[in-house]
Amino acid sequence: MSLARQLAERVTALRHEDFPPEATAWGKVAVLDTLGVTLAGSDEEAPRIVEDVLELQSGDGPCLIFGASRRVRPLDAALVNGTAAHALDYDNTAKNLGGHVSAVMLPALLAAAEAHGAGGRDLLLAHAAGYEVGAAIGRSVNPHHTEKGWHPTATVGVFAVTAACAKLLKLTAGETETALALATSLAAGTKANFGTMTKPLHAGLCARNGLLAVLLARKGFTANPGAFEHKQGYFNVFNGPGNYDAVRALAGWGDWEIVSPGASYKIYPCCYSTHAAVEATLNLVRRHGPFDARAVARIDSWTPERGLAHTDRPDPDSPLAAKFSVQYCVARALLHGKVVLDHFEGDTYREPLVRDLLPRVHAAPYAGKLFDEDDPFDAEVKVTLKDGRAFSEKVDRPLGRTSDNPIAPEHMKAKFEDCATRVLSPKAAAAIVRMVDGFEKMSSVRELTALLDPAGAGKAGRPLKSGVA
Repeated sequence: MSLARQLAERVTALRHEDFPPEATAWGKVAVLDTLGVTLAGSDEEAPRIVEDVLELQSGDGPCLIFGASRRVRPLDAALVNGTAAHALDYDNTAKNLGGHVSAVMLPALLAAAEAHGAGGRDLLLAHAAGYEVGAAIGRSVNPHHTEKGWHPTATVGVFAVTAACAKLLKLTAGETETALALATSLAAGTKANFGTMTKPLHAGLCARNGLLAVLLARKGFTANPGAFEHKQGYFNVFNGPGNYDAVRALAGWGDWEIVSPGASYKIYPCCYSTHAAVEATLNLVRRHGPFDARAVARIDSWTPERGLAHTDRPDPDSPLAAKFSVQYCVARALLHGKVVLDHFEGDTYREPLVRDLLPRVHAAPYAGKLFDEDDPFDAEVKVTLKDGRAFSEKVDRPLGRTSDNPIAPEHMKAKFEDCATRVLSPKAAAAIVRMVDGFEKMSSVRELTALLDPAGAGKAGRPLKSGVA
């Protein structure tokens, strides 16, 4: 039996009765967090350009573009909203998938739910099903897959989206098998484009392509059921012979990855591979600071080599590149005792204070004993002053990395409100928090998306750059 078929049968067999309360709770955290970062990201240039190029006409379909008051076709909404969800690199990630998870699934799920009708309970189950499938494929191909240069958010995430949308739209096992097989030809995204608009576009295309695979399979489209295992299929093409383990895909199925280890949530709006170093720096500021930048002789940051491959950027040349510069993020943490959205907007990366400090921030591979060999996110930061004093701090894993060390609910709520009120009124943001809190009782997701429409939420929707109505 093909892997696509085995996964499809497991997805279609999942029932609400199998869904533990913890999975519901973590699903709602994912929904609220993703809605927030998508609303905040909706005004970024990347999704605006995508929307402009698509030449979307308001009223083309039933699905809302977040941050606007335009309704378009499901695939277009998934693409634009998926790009917005990842535009700030503030969205959650999943350990075994090896990349961002809810930012690719929820834009597609919300579009499908609006277009075809679905309630909150079904959407939460679908999101968890997609999470399981993304983890399954991720276990089979990582870490080689990501180290080779693929961006798992898209190249593995497409299967999470496909499985989630198939579950939501109640595809049969045969149709789900076809959709997953078809998705092997829709997987794309390389790490070479990190720090540019193309990275969030990966998420948007992933959301669109996963939903597209499901809609095609639903209509009778065909694909090779053996597209994962084929000698010219996904595993051999993307990883190469000997560099994957298909057996690992089904190991641990049904343990509800969304519960444990759970998603990793961010409280800093930058690449997750910088977070432990940022946290170590903030701890230094809290314990020994504030530091006068003029008194600092040198800052050393040691982070795992896997992440340093894309975060060693001593001279970031754009706000997006700054999000992927561990040097920049550490400098901001030391200078301000915080790392916030405003540090990655406009020309802030050019501010003289941070540009003056950057040459004194040195990044190198972490060489100490790892807290978790399979999840290397340790960091150490050392600040050496010109008078010879030195202070260092070690962080085993960033706060929020797993469900065992979660970010406090009040901080997640504050993050959502900070993000959402960039587009919506505080009253609307508060209403969304209340609605998501009872999300599993919502009979139609359209109740939620109505609140996401700025025209009815106390603020005007952003205009389309091209002037298209």
